[in-house]
Order: sequence, then C-alpha cells, then structure tokens
Amino acid sequence: MPKKIHVQAVINGQPMDFLCEPRQSLLEVLRDELRLTGSKEGCNNGNCGACNVLLDGRLVNSCLVFGAEVQGKAVTTIEGIATAQGLHPLQQKFLEHAALQCGICTPGFIVAAKALLEKNPKPSEEQVRHWLAGNLCRCTGYDKIIRAVLDAARLGS
Repeated sequence: MPKKIHVQAVINGQPMDFLCEPRQSLLEVLRDELRLTGSKEGCNNGNCGACNVLLDGRLVNSCLVFGAEVQGKAVTTIEGIATAQGLHPLQQKFLEHAALQCGICTPGFIVAAKALLEKNPKPSEEQVRHWLAGNLCRCTGYDKIIRAVLDAARLGS
C-alpha cells in the first residue's frame, strides 16, 4: 500500500488538510476524501469537462491533476460558487434557462463559465461557445447553456 501524502490547501475558501495516495486524482480526493461530490466523473481522461474546478483561478480538469499537486494552492469547486446569500448568478441563469437536465455536466459548465466571465466579463456568443467547447452535454443541447451564460454576463457576473 502506497504511503499517503499530507496536503494542505484552501478548498472553497476554507483551509483544509487531507491525506491522499500519490497517484490519486484531485477528483477522487474531492469526491472520496472530502465528500465534495459536485464535481462529476464523466470520462476520467480530460475530454468532457464534468470535473472542472478552478486551481488558483485557472480552469482545470480535476481528473487530470493529482491531489498532491494542490499543496499550498486554492481550489474552487461547484460547491464554492454559491454564497451564503444564495446562488451565483450563473447558477440562477442555468435554472431560469432550463440549461440542465441530468446534471452530470452542469457543475463543469458552471465552473468553466465562471472562469470565462472572470477573464472576459462581456464575451460574445462565439467566445462563449469556444470557451465551453471542452465541456460535453448529452441531454440539453448547448443553446440553453450558451443563453444562460450570456444572460449572466449581462448581469455583470
């Protein structure tokens, strides 16, 4: 049995310590060790975006990052997007535009869209479509998702 590694990181704004195996992915750590199950395992090879998180503000597929790599870093998952005051405007717009069905891809789309709007607060439709091209959805089609992101951008999210 491999020796576990002690990791200290800031997860959703909270300092956390956890133990993980050297080859354990951040996705596995989030779901299995920290019980943050919002990030989903879709493909486990970085092609679907269901496991997207922000790592020091940068969008990454958590299935492609080792848990040990987040030592001293900040991770934001879908659970860290809403605030005590309520849903993030992106989450609210996803609901209003019915931009979700089964929910497997939704957390990854919202995290990716948040990263986009932080980088480019007023993206064009083409820019939104390009940015979200790494996220796959098998249920809703993409138009409702794109409309939700554009509507959130209009709010200044």
